[in-house]
Amino acid sequence: MITNVTVHTMGSLGTIEHGAVLIEDGIITSFDGDVEMSADTRVIRAETSVVTPGLFDPYSYLGVNEIDLVEETVDGRQSGSRFTASFDVVPAINPRSTLLPINRIEGITHAMAAPQPAWTDASLISGLGAVINLGGADDYLVKGAAALFVQLGEGGASTISGSRATAALALREALEDARDYDRHRNDYDEGRRREYSVGRYDLEALQSVLEREIPIVISVNRASDIEQVLDLAETEDLWLIINGGAEAWMVADRLEEAGVAVILDPTRNLPEQFESLNATLESAARLHEAGVDIAFSISDSHNSRNLRQLAGNAVANGLPWIEALRAITATPASLYAEENSIGTLKIGRRANLVVWSGDPLEVTTYPSHVFINGKLISMRSRQTLLRDRYLELDDDTLPAYRNVIQ
Repeated sequence: MITNVTVHTMGSLGTIEHGAVLIEDGIITSFDGDVEMSADTRVIRAETSVVTPGLFDPYSYLGVNEIDLVEETVDGRQSGSRFTASFDVVPAINPRSTLLPINRIEGITHAMAAPQPAWTDASLISGLGAVINLGGADDYLVKGAAALFVQLGEGGASTISGSRATAALALREALEDARDYDRHRNDYDEGRRREYSVGRYDLEALQSVLEREIPIVISVNRASDIEQVLDLAETEDLWLIINGGAEAWMVADRLEEAGVAVILDPTRNLPEQFESLNATLESAARLHEAGVDIAFSISDSHNSRNLRQLAGNAVANGLPWIEALRAITATPASLYAEENSIGTLKIGRRANLVVWSGDPLEVTTYPSHVFINGKLISMRSRQTLLRDRYLELDDDTLPAYRNVIQ
C-alpha cells in the first residue's frame, strides 16, 4: 500500500487527491486509503508524494544500442538493402543492458526499441521496432513487431543518395509491390511474376502495415514533406505516426483531421537543417491546441530519462501540465500497445508506476519507488554503484536514490 499520495491515473479516474494505491500480487486493486489491509501488507508512507504511470519513451534505441562508438554493441541499424521491412530488432534486444537500470530508476518503465535509421546507400525502411519494459530479463517483451519505421525528407533522400522525390517513390513502390505480391502469391512462388523492389521477407512484413495491423512511423520534419506523407497515407490507407515533426505545427489542422499523432522533442527550436527552419519551443502547445495527439521523445538510448525535462519545458512554453504528463505516459503507450494496457493506472491492471518526491516534471524531483510489471524494482544502476564506491557522502545532504532497495 502506497499511502497519502496524489495519484495521476491518466485514465478515466483522473487525478485522485490524498489517495492511495493498493497493490496485491502485482495488481492494482484499490485507490482507497481506507481499504482494509492484511497484517502483512507492506506500507510505503509517501508523505505528500505523487504517483504517476511509468514513463514511456516512444522512440528509443534501448536494448539494441549500448555504446555508440563500439560497433559490436550497436544492433539496431542494418546496412545495405537485403532486408528492409523484415529487419526486426527483437532477436538483438539485450534486457540486461546497463542502460536499462540507469533509465528505469528515473521513472522510465517502458520504451519502443526502434531500429536506427540506416546510412548512405541503404534502405529508407529501417525495420520493425518492439515495445519493451525495463524490468529486467524476465518478460521484458511487451509487443514485438509493433511498428514499422521509415525515414523520408532529408534523411530519406540522404540514405538512398537521391532526392526527396526519389525516397517517396521508393516507399510507394515497396508498398505497391507488397500489394501485388499478396494478390499473386502463387504466381510469385512459381516464378511467373516480375521482380519486386524488395525481397520476400520484406513483402511479407509489409502486409501488417497494409492491413493496418501496425502503424508506420515516418521520420520527417518539413511541413511540405509532412503533407506529402499525409497524402501517401490517405492513398495507401496507412496507420501513420509522424516522428520528428519540427514543422508539424504548421500543418496541425491537417494532422488533426487525419487523426495522425506526432512524436517530437518539444525543446527543439534551432534551425539545425533546412527542413527544420521553423522549429519552435511552442510546437507542442500549438499541436495540442489544434487537437493533435503528441508524445515526447529524445530519440536516444542513454538519455531517455530526460523525458520529463522535455515535458517540463513544454509546460513552460504553453502546454498544459497534465497534457505534458500525458505526452510521456498515456499517449505514447496508446500508440503501440494493445488495448492501452500500459500508460494509465487502473484497478485490475498490473502496477507500472512511479512514486515521485514531488512534481515529476521538476528536474529536482526524483523517484523513490518504481514498479514494473507489478514488481518493485531495485533503485541500483551502474551509475549509483560507481557513485557509492568513489564518492564520500555527507549523510546530511543525501542525493537522489540514496535509499537503495535491498
